[in-house]
Amino acid sequence: MIPNHSSYDVIIIGGAMIGSSSAWWLTDNADFDGRILVIERDPSYEFASTSRTNSCIRQQFSNELNVRISQFGVEFIKSFRERMKDPEAPSIRLQSYGYMYMADTEEMARTLREMQAVQEAFGAGTRTWTPDEIMEAYPFYALDGILCANHNLTDEGYFDGSSMFEWWRRKARQNGAEYITNEVVGIDREGDRITGVRLKSGEVIACDTLVNASGPYASVTARMAGLDVPVEPRKRFTYIFSAEEPLDRDLPLTIDPSGVHVRTDGNNYLAGCPPHEDPAAPFDDFEMDHDIWEEKVWPALATRIPAFERVKVIREWAGHYAFNTLDQNAIIGRDPEVGNFIFVNGFSGHGFQQSPAMGRGVSELIAHGQYRTLDMGELGVERVRKGTEFLEKAVI
Repeated sequence: MIPNHSSYDVIIIGGAMIGSSSAWWLTDNADFDGRILVIERDPSYEFASTSRTNSCIRQQFSNELNVRISQFGVEFIKSFRERMKDPEAPSIRLQSYGYMYMADTEEMARTLREMQAVQEAFGAGTRTWTPDEIMEAYPFYALDGILCANHNLTDEGYFDGSSMFEWWRRKARQNGAEYITNEVVGIDREGDRITGVRLKSGEVIACDTLVNASGPYASVTARMAGLDVPVEPRKRFTYIFSAEEPLDRDLPLTIDPSGVHVRTDGNNYLAGCPPHEDPAAPFDDFEMDHDIWEEKVWPALATRIPAFERVKVIREWAGHYAFNTLDQNAIIGRDPEVGNFIFVNGFSGHGFQQSPAMGRGVSELIAHGQYRTLDMGELGVERVRKGTEFLEKAVI
């Protein structure tokens, strides 16, 4: 597709969850009336991280800023219909069955207690449970070796992110943002400014601001502008399975010390994990490693939840994290050298839950020149240039 104009105030490269959040927030910002172009190479989003997410949200982070970002995400989910200003928009339900972070070493138990104190100080409902408390609430667990766990049943769990994504795109278009199917093959830069992009179809499109929302391709996009960002695709495996003996209550999203996580998924269950080794993956590699289920996932499930000794995999897929190799946290903000190039990348599995706050942040930077609600300066690209990590202990 060819764009309708030769120049735009804002060009967003990537139309998935983060790009569409940014587009919608900009069109909903009363202080911005510019022209927006969203360029997406695959409008089916078949292999986008957005389409292969587990769509969960949690406040169980160790850093205040990440807690605040998720708390806004919950507020946004709960008020979604009102924010869309459309009677046809859905009310999005948050199924708050909570996360259950388990510890089997003294070091991990100490970390969980420290994290609980941080989360409680900022209003999260996290509590550190003893094995007896866990067993009383969830008697299906086998807790051999477990010293404690952090659990929060308030505003943590699953939400329908696909509907949120669909409505962001729909309302952004209705509000004037233009979406095209095309591919950026070059970015034109003059000194400290981006002047435009070159499309695979041959057009050169000028812009005042360029937003890199290209997910696992973030580093490819950045390099076209002579910049760099430490983001690469990392494979993650997901399985939907049924149990011969279903549990008699919801299963929290349980993070087992083995590295396997599992939760209720309607009448079935969802489990996931990284591969045995976790190198950068080719951009087109979505092949399943079938040994992962037999050697890693199922043994961990059956050990922690004996009722899962007899299960059947119904569906499985591999997806890509947009993995920030520096510290596995978001990178958002203007490039310190090229001021009209905005990064919003590197979510390392947190993109869905952080997308409301990230889109709002991008819109504030463009419309106002600064953050006006939640200051996300700590997540800026400056730390990447300095090699300074943003410390977050709760990365799945």
